[in-house]
Amino acid sequence: MIKNICVFASSSEKVDKVYYIKANELGKKLAKSGFNIVYGGSSLGLMWACAGAAKSGGSKIFGIMPEKLYNMGVSTDECVELTVTPCMRTRKAKMDELSDAVIALPGGFGTLEELSEMIVQKQLGYNNKPVVILNINGFYDKLVEFFNTIISQNFGRNQHREIYYVAQTLDEAVEYLLKYKFDDTPVTKDDIYVK
Repeated sequence: MIKNICVFASSSEKVDKVYYIKANELGKKLAKSGFNIVYGGSSLGLMWACAGAAKSGGSKIFGIMPEKLYNMGVSTDECVELTVTPCMRTRKAKMDELSDAVIALPGGFGTLEELSEMIVQKQLGYNNKPVVILNINGFYDKLVEFFNTIISQNFGRNQHREIYYVAQTLDEAVEYLLKYKFDDTPVTKDDIYVK
């Protein structure tokens, strides 16, 4: 059962307004659906627009922040629990540990790295969580195109497209999470390697 959604998103304060609006709306929709939020612990950017709206809607929010960023004073005291980790690697591990699903909102290199790690974790069978790429304003079009190139040129298997779900709307993303069925079938080498 999905209860805690890990949200990867930008901490930038300078992106187009449409992204803040959609992040805020997503937070409200996740709260209305009974989900809690696991996120980067920041009071900035899309990550806070989503987490703050979810909290206002009744969700519990769990922040995970590396010590270096925490010392910059960008955390919030709105989290039911704020975990400070020694580094980014331990941060991602803690976010993974606390969450049942992942949504990637638009973001920068950090968001891309977090999303990529969760895709690989699922590919190798370390988890079977839903991984949703929320393609607001076509932000992820080129990335999805690149993923298709990886598969079409045999750097990945066709079935790897099922590891992640590209949602074009907020409702589509939330509906996918509400209907998601966990598959406990073990991953084999035939699922991973391209021969």
